[in-house]
Amino acid sequence: MPGRRTRRTRVERFDPESSGTGGSTVREDALAVEEPLEVRLGGSPYVVTMRTPGDDFDLVAGFLVSEGVVWSADQLAAMRYCAGTDEQGRQTFNVVEAVLAPGVALPDTSLERHVYTSSSCGICGTASIEAVHKVAHTAVADDDTMFKRELVADLPDRLREHQAVFDRTGGVHAAGLFDAGGELLCLREDVGRHNAVDKVVGWALRDGRVPLRGTVLQVSGRASFELAQKAHLAGIPMLSAVSAPSSLAVEHAASAGLTLVAFNRDGHFNAYGATHRIAS
Repeated sequence: MPGRRTRRTRVERFDPESSGTGGSTVREDALAVEEPLEVRLGGSPYVVTMRTPGDDFDLVAGFLVSEGVVWSADQLAAMRYCAGTDEQGRQTFNVVEAVLAPGVALPDTSLERHVYTSSSCGICGTASIEAVHKVAHTAVADDDTMFKRELVADLPDRLREHQAVFDRTGGVHAAGLFDAGGELLCLREDVGRHNAVDKVVGWALRDGRVPLRGTVLQVSGRASFELAQKAHLAGIPMLSAVSAPSSLAVEHAASAGLTLVAFNRDGHFNAYGATHRIAS
């Protein structure tokens, strides 16, 4: 199984303290690994994404939820690594075949928005909120779970405590799924923030937990429309981010009945959409 999440490399560091030794120091540093992952459906290439290796089956399962291809565990029959080797003939674990259950329709690839997605773009090109509602099989508006304000404000610190790869590299995003009592259910890290969310959602799908009612998703970056969509499609009623929301993310939260929290840091946060879920 792939485990190449970090890689050591030589780095020359320039700083004021090293001016007496020629202006720089040389040491080893840890980098977050970024490699392509090809996803195949029905024996044909479906998408290529750049990601941090590890939890690849979770990533594929979560991506299929985000695309509206599957929304329950029984719709995904199997996943397996396909042949793929590097220059030395070693298995790269960079190609995954997803097998849908009988009766589950393959997506119409003629309508594909892209065949390549970078680690940062997510589902670039989605046209409208209405298109998301058409493929959503789970409603979040009727989830009446309440989340205490103090708990919501504490989520970024709880997420940061478990970011092991970030501690070594400083170069990955994180997504953490919590229940209403603050228990961490799943945390995933990746060079792509959308990938980190897909890995969390995919873990939940494979564990039979989707729709994820009564949970909150905390992310390390900003609150984009793509992340709001992913939360909605997975049945997560609250999305919290440490940085700013986009206008479309706020519009989608209001339309879907999603609670969107942004600028969540240092005990303060803004809330949009279904703010009634935040209890004093």
